[in-house]
Amino acid sequence: MDKKDVEKVALKAGKKIVEHTPEPVKEKVKEKVKEKAKEKFVEKTEGKLQEKANEASEKLQETKEKNAQKVHGKGEDAKEKLQDVLLSVKDKLSDVKEAGENFQEKVSSSDDKEKSKNKRKIKGANQIKKATDIKSSTKIKSSNDIKSSTDLKTMGS
Repeated sequence: MDKKDVEKVALKAGKKIVEHTPEPVKEKVKEKVKEKAKEKFVEKTEGKLQEKANEASEKLQETKEKNAQKVHGKGEDAKEKLQDVLLSVKDKLSDVKEAGENFQEKVSSSDDKEKSKNKRKIKGANQIKKATDIKSSTKIKSSNDIKSSTDLKTMGS
C-alpha cells in the first residue's frame, strides 16, 4: 500500500468515527484536526519556502562565480593590452634615443670639421708677408689719386 492509499483509508475511517461520536467530542476533534492541518500546512509551506530560498542561493552563487570568471578574464585581457602598449612605447622611446644619439654624433662631428677648418685658416710661415711684399712709399696713393665727389656717377646718368 502507498501512503496515499493509507491516507484514504484513514480518512474514510475518520469520517465513520465522526458520524458515531457525540457532539462535544466532535467539536474537540474538529479543533484538533484544524490545528494539525494548520501545522502540516505551515510545515509544508516552510519546506517549500526553504527549498526555493536554497535554489535562489545556489543560482546566486553560480552567477557570482561566472561573473568572477568574466572579470578575471577581462582583467587578463586588459593586462595583455597594457603590456603591448608599454612595449610599443618602449620601442618608440628607444628609437627616439637612438635618433638623439645620432644627432649628437652629427653635431659633434660637424664641430670637429669646423675646428679643422679653423686650423686650416691658421697661416703657416711661408704665408706670412715678407719685407718685399710690403708696399713702399711710392705705391701709396696720393691725394690726387683719390676720387672726389665729382668723379662719382649720379643716379640719372
